[in-house]
Amino acid sequence: MKNTHFLLIPTGNNPAPSFLGWRIARIDGAKSTTLKAFYEQIAEALDFPDYFGHNLDSLDELMNDLQWIKEERILVFIHNSGEWLSKEKSNEKRYTLLDLFEATAEDWKWMDEDEASSKKELRILFEDSPRVRTLLEEQEIPFSSIS
Repeated sequence: MKNTHFLLIPTGNNPAPSFLGWRIARIDGAKSTTLKAFYEQIAEALDFPDYFGHNLDSLDELMNDLQWIKEERILVFIHNSGEWLSKEKSNEKRYTLLDLFEATAEDWKWMDEDEASSKKELRILFEDSPRVRTLLEEQEIPFSSIS
């Protein structure tokens, strides 16, 4: 597996065997067709604190913290990815969210070991779909495929 933050897995494959010991936050793209619905799902999947504001700034803050999660490695797995954020009228919101995930994963990668927070590793795994491939390619976000 290449060292990219974004990964694609064939439809129907279970990622758990490839990510033993990882915290897997499962997001159903069919139930996350809007940002509001996505915020609700990720808040539940990652046990966000009650003060999560269900907006991009709050998501950014919490994704760069994650100290309430005991596992050092975290996988956000979005299945039914062809439908993920499909009801958002503009690609801008999708692109902004992808950029946030990429920047956050990169920040965790370069965090100093002596900082107050414990270091995390973050990966974003999408169930493979032409739509997600197009979004990643349009944003020039590198990704790898796993089986």
